[in-house]
Amino acid sequence: MIDRELLRRFDALTPRERDVVVLVASGLGNDEIAAQMSVSPFTVKTHAVRAMTKVGARDRAQLVSFTFRAGLYP
Repeated sequence: MIDRELLRRFDALTPRERDVVVLVASGLGNDEIAAQMSVSPFTVKTHAVRAMTKVGARDRAQLVSFTFRAGLYP
């Protein structure tokens, strides 16, 4: 079941932040995401931290949990 409140929090993300969140939820690390997106690992970390702030996640594990609960990753 999709948590509609969490899904609304994800609306605040930029498209790049959302892409990073989905890749984090898929289990990839910063280096792997950076290679896939053709950006630096620092850029990936920045997007992930901003996404965590916007959705209210305290760490990457909680961000992944929120992503699944919001229905953004199958």
